Formats: sequence, C-alpha cells, structure tokens
Amino acid sequence: MSAAAAPLDALESLFALRGAISVTMPIIQPAEPYLDTAGEALRRRIYLTRGEAGENLCLRPDFTIPVCLHHIARNQPLPYRYSYRGLVFRQPRYPDAPRELEQAGIEDLGETNLAVADARALADTLAACEALEVPLDGIDVILGDQGLFEAFLSALGLPDGWQRRLIRTFGEDRKLERMMEALSNTGSASIDNVPEPLLELARAREEGALIRAIRDRMEEAGLPPHSGRSPQEVAQRLIEKVATAEGKLTPASTALLRRFLEIDCALSDAARAVRSLAENAGLDLGRALSFFEARNLALQAAGVDLSAITYRAAFGRPIDYYTGMVFDLRPRGETITLAGGGRYDRLLTLLGAAERIPAVGFSLWMARLEAHRENARERAAP
Repeated sequence: MSAAAAPLDALESLFALRGAISVTMPIIQPAEPYLDTAGEALRRRIYLTRGEAGENLCLRPDFTIPVCLHHIARNQPLPYRYSYRGLVFRQPRYPDAPRELEQAGIEDLGETNLAVADARALADTLAACEALEVPLDGIDVILGDQGLFEAFLSALGLPDGWQRRLIRTFGEDRKLERMMEALSNTGSASIDNVPEPLLELARAREEGALIRAIRDRMEEAGLPPHSGRSPQEVAQRLIEKVATAEGKLTPASTALLRRFLEIDCALSDAARAVRSLAENAGLDLGRALSFFEARNLALQAAGVDLSAITYRAAFGRPIDYYTGMVFDLRPRGETITLAGGGRYDRLLTLLGAAERIPAVGFSLWMARLEAHRENARERAAP
C-alpha cells in the first residue's frame, strides 16, 4: 500500500464504520435542480450544456443534489446514510483556480433526532480529517445557525416579506448590510399604482375581503379565472408588499439585530450570549435556542470540544436550501474552506420527495486538505 493510498483507505473505512453506503453519481446532471434550489452563489459557477432533446444539463457541481435525487428515485427506507468521493466541476472565482475538484463526504437523510444528526455530521467531519492525517490543531472550526437567525428576525416582529429577504442574504455580509440599510428606510417597495380601496384592505390584513375585491376587479376586466395568479395569490402578495413598503426597522431593532450578528465567541459560551441578548431585549426565540443548546449537548456527547469551535451569528452559507446549522473548517486565520456542511431540510421536498425528509451532510475538499496536511508537515520538520 502506498503512503498516499493509506489515508484514502482510512477514510473509506471510516465512512463504512459510520454506516454510510457508498454511491457513485453521473458526471452529467440535470441542470434544473441546481438552477431552482441552489442559490445564485452556486448557479453562476455551473458549467451548463444542452442534451440532444434540448434539456438543460450541467457538469456535476456538487454531490448533495445528485445523492438526494438518487434517494428519491429509489425510495430507500429511512434513516439512510450515503457516502461519495469524486470530482465536481465549478467555474473558478480566480483565473488560476482549478475547475475540477475532488470531494468526499456523507449525506445523512431521515434522522428525526436533528440534534444528534447535526452533532454526528460535525463529529464525522473532524474524524475524517484525522483519518486523512490532517492535524486539527491548525484548523479553525466556524459554526453558524440559520434557524437561530430566522428566530431572531421573527422575534423582532419584522414583516414576513422582509424576513424572507434578509434570510436570502444570510451568509453574504455585504448583501445583508445593504438589506438592513433598506429595511431602516420607509418606502422601499412601491405601492403607488395600487388602488386605495385595495390598499386599505391590505393594511388591515383583511385577506378574505381583499380576495373578493380582487376577484371582482378581474371579472370586470374580463380576465378568465385561470389566467396568471389566482385572486388569493395576488391578495397574499399585496398584503406582504404593503407591510414591506410601510414597515420600518426602528433604530432600536436595527441595533439589536446588529448586536446579534456581532456575536462571535466559543461555542461553549454562545447559548449564554444569545440568551442574555434576547432576555435583556424581551425577545422570545422559542424553540430555536433550546434546540441550539440540545445540539451542543449532543456535540459534547459525540466527543466534540465546544471551546475549540467558534460560533458566529452572522455565518451562513449562500445556498438557498440550507435551513439550520452550517459549519466550515479552515486553515487557522484564513478563509479558504477545507471541509464544511450543514442542514438542508427543505431540499428533498423541493426535489420531489413525497414528504419532508430531514437531512444534513458534509463535504471534504480533498486537494485542499492534502495541501494543508503537507504544509503542516513541512512546518513541523526540523
């Protein structure tokens, strides 16, 4: 056995020991699942092409979506864990960056104890690094939680439309800052062309009366009942638009949101910091903070040192399907991702699953981990 093969064999053994079934995915994938669910950050890096029948195809940019589609097609009993290793293809951010990158990882589908599954994903990522002989003492582990961010927005009482917009920018600091600036100003969404009677109903959130009024106007205009959006859809969008246009983050709420996003501490101290901020402000974060604490207990039970992990309230991943915990492993003091993962409970339903399937996973960037390992060895050499 070669020295290079030994860590890879150890990784495969670890995956098997964790009960993950190895799968291979075609390099050519349907493009629509990525275009519909992955978010702009990944969409703009996809290599697109056309099939003979005119269908949109792409070179495989990740394994999460193909593995989920594979599971849906075969309808395996749950919970079920898949492992993989192979190339992914992405447009590089920089001219000299590679276009082909080897990934390995695990997708954990259907585990209903979400705290345990989250903890297992992070613990398995750390164990995989050790299997690959990558020293953890030179790595920063960053953890964020989109669920906690969403709970904080909800507790602030923001209009639903603003919450959705802020959530879509979570993980992209500049976009989030611009959205917060917009939210601090009135009149961000135009409602000038909406008739006053409809505006009054929308302001009062009288959805039933608004639906009837819109239906009447559509009938007066001679529009067939199934043309475009339904009266209910139009009413719901108008209520949201009015709330967004006429709502405004108060200076106090803006300051609270900024204080939350500035939390950057050891994970062992994170729940206390978030709870203190929420209680002092009179905000109820509901089950989100309790789950955060339960996951920390599960991480400790899995042998993870919470004091060695950094919680950043502003850390997210700009991919639309993530819903909860996200994490990155990085060389100390750097921003490049060596490994990372997170929870994506919405994805399988978006891809066509008949029922909601909780899911969490992680990916290892193999070449980056190998380079980090060799750099560590060179630094340690006499």
